[in-house]
Amino acid sequence: MIAAEPLHRWSAVRLARALASRELTTAALAAALIERSAALEPQLLAWARFEADAARRRSQAMDRAAAAGALHGLPIAVKDNIDTAGLATAYGSSIYAGHVPKVDAACVALARAAGAWVLGKTVATEFANMVPAATRNPHDLDHTPGGSSSGSAAAVAAGLAPLALGTQTAGSVIRPAAFCGIVGIKPSPRRIPRAGVKANSDTLDEVGVLARSVDDAALLTQVLFGRTEAPLPSTQAFAPRIGITLTSRHSALSPAMATLVGASAQRLSAAGAGVRDAAWPASFDALFEAQRVVQLYETARALAPELQYRRADLSPALADFLDEGGRVDAAVYAAALACGRAALELIEALFANADVLIAPAAPGAAPRGLASTGDPLFNRPWQLLGCPSVALPGGLDARGLPLGLQVVGRPHDDERVFAAAAWIESALLASAIARGRCLD
Repeated sequence: MIAAEPLHRWSAVRLARALASRELTTAALAAALIERSAALEPQLLAWARFEADAARRRSQAMDRAAAAGALHGLPIAVKDNIDTAGLATAYGSSIYAGHVPKVDAACVALARAAGAWVLGKTVATEFANMVPAATRNPHDLDHTPGGSSSGSAAAVAAGLAPLALGTQTAGSVIRPAAFCGIVGIKPSPRRIPRAGVKANSDTLDEVGVLARSVDDAALLTQVLFGRTEAPLPSTQAFAPRIGITLTSRHSALSPAMATLVGASAQRLSAAGAGVRDAAWPASFDALFEAQRVVQLYETARALAPELQYRRADLSPALADFLDEGGRVDAAVYAAALACGRAALELIEALFANADVLIAPAAPGAAPRGLASTGDPLFNRPWQLLGCPSVALPGGLDARGLPLGLQVVGRPHDDERVFAAAAWIESALLASAIARGRCLD
């Protein structure tokens, strides 16, 4: 018997098990999510493309098919800058309106091979850059959900989909996850293939996953890693040695965020973790600007055709951003890359004996209004260093908006980061903040 709890509140792990055992049909799950979207989407505006009839047909086909893998029957939402065969993909721009890819992006193909199916395409900011889209934060519709994975974060937080794909060049998975009170995973460089994702920065772009728990996020992430039989992080969880850093930009934190990090450190220590302050090396201060320079330079070149031939169809803000990137001198760009390499060689000075670091996921809660998607300041250094990061809900501010923590690991130490994040999530009971209960 299916429990009385609405299906949109079920975890992805629970859904996967129920689908595998045939306790639940894909069609029944699709019907519940279609109903949820019909109720909330007019306010939320998370979907770039969502067709209920098509979703019903795809779900019915999944029920007729033999079980294909760990994700069989699980619907996923896919950010609009990621190609999906037969589903319109406009990269958040009118320039590509009506564009229908003939093949999936590699990450979508891997998910489908494991049995997942695409529920719909989620809103992305213009070419996954800084110009806000119409999507609203499900915790408070007057606030941004963050960006550029705006629709993916909002859809998962509001229970429109159990899992979603996003992308990150600066903070576009971690920050929206934090603002929407969910979990976001941004892996080490190249752990998830990027073929079929509209490029911004060859150095920085990564595919990430948004979900409502670490286990849920890892269920999809590990499939995208090619590890279809990998154990869930909660089964590998351990009390980690944790370094706490506010970085050198702590003056930019809201009082609530600064308090949250301190209170979380105390709670984790009481729960059995080894917790210490991590000394931020002075030489790492240059990483904030270096990441921005690399992003500017590479994005200007990645989107050069659109700027040259379709400038009138770009927003003025994005056109100005690309112009600025075009003016970055090659020597300045090379120095920024060298800054990242030099800091990476000294990363043990920051981690020391810690298994992971905890840092703010954003300066504070989601800003009011839709004029900005928020500041990626506290994501920039980790992105340039290539550190895997997990956003965890950590608490609420005085207005009831989510505040997010960021669990950071050494590059290519993703599995340890997942396991540590699962323990931290449990110890903080952070995931209770938002498991698809927004707008209920």
